Amino acid sequence: MNEPFPILYFGNDWFAENRTSSHHVAERLARTHPLLYVDTPGIRAPQATGRDFKKLFRKLKQAVEIPKQVGPHMWVMTMPQIPFRGLPGVDALNRLFGQLMIKRAARHLGFRKPVYWFVVPHASVALDNDPSNFSVYYCVDDFASFPGVDADRIRQLDDTLTRRATQLFVAAEKLIPAKRELNPTATLAPHGVDVDLFGSAMDPDLELADGAKNLKHPVIGYFGSISEWTDLDLISFLADARPDWTIVMIGHPAVDISSTKSKKNVVFVPPQPYKKLPHWAKAFDAAIIPYRLAHQVLYANPLKLREYLATGRPVVATWTPEIEKFNDVVNIAANHEEFLQQLDQVLTQDTPEQREKRLARVRETSWDRRVESALNTVQERMKEIGFQR
Repeated sequence: MNEPFPILYFGNDWFAENRTSSHHVAERLARTHPLLYVDTPGIRAPQATGRDFKKLFRKLKQAVEIPKQVGPHMWVMTMPQIPFRGLPGVDALNRLFGQLMIKRAARHLGFRKPVYWFVVPHASVALDNDPSNFSVYYCVDDFASFPGVDADRIRQLDDTLTRRATQLFVAAEKLIPAKRELNPTATLAPHGVDVDLFGSAMDPDLELADGAKNLKHPVIGYFGSISEWTDLDLISFLADARPDWTIVMIGHPAVDISSTKSKKNVVFVPPQPYKKLPHWAKAFDAAIIPYRLAHQVLYANPLKLREYLATGRPVVATWTPEIEKFNDVVNIAANHEEFLQQLDQVLTQDTPEQREKRLARVRETSWDRRVESALNTVQERMKEIGFQR
């Protein structure tokens, strides 16, 4: 292992309810490298909601604070950003002020010649024009296809960062061809999973989450964001077709859920601490990925798929290219009726052997292995270009 190098890591809100690949990768990098995690404002403009305004004011306050230590080799700060990007001069001001505050924080921590590691494209404003910088871009989505974003602006930022990255990683295989046209270093780096954490759902001694103890079985479970690409019409269809099932939806609703919430056998649960998810999953008789086939979904690599499989639970999912790769352990449905049929099947035919097969399918794809592989690739690239620290 080469000498650890400091990392300026630009990712999603460190204190967000959901733990994403951004967090998993950063945590493991920080085990061997000093790392400053830079909270980056979301790619969409804040909406006129109390939740968004509270988050905005919290981020502005954190932006002027010194980095907060959250681990032996890890600190967190917030990138200062004025959200009203449509106003003249705001982008330039954000770029200059962001670079200034991040460099100040790096000096405070004694970081010399850090590696820039990006997980979100709009953080690229922090990368100055110094040609000696070494930058990594771990592209996990087609960000411009997200609902509610300025697609042209995000596409431009994503393409620019893709071209400038010294080493490019891509989470979904469907994104590789377009990315490789812009950057020949594009390397497939699929998501990992915390095998030990989610595998604990198979432990007979693991206690159920309090909210799951009195649920009527069979329980059909979901955890993750509840967004525009979540097929709530499918959830309502399942609830009506099988009134004896309990459908549990765990996560923050970013869309109107009133129609589905009115179903007596659908239970919406607020976002749960990440380490509590196996305690909920233990109550699941089956887990689901109910996607609408939006453009963004076709390029996504759902982290929850591997987490579900690690729990051993049967999984029924809408078809996507990345989910198709797991068709040996996942029941894939093309429409609502097929989704219902697949759930009927797994609820009556599941076996301990099948549960072990699902866990085995993801056992070798832990986040530890994924990050170790990425670091090896980065170090090889450093040697290739003669990067000097």
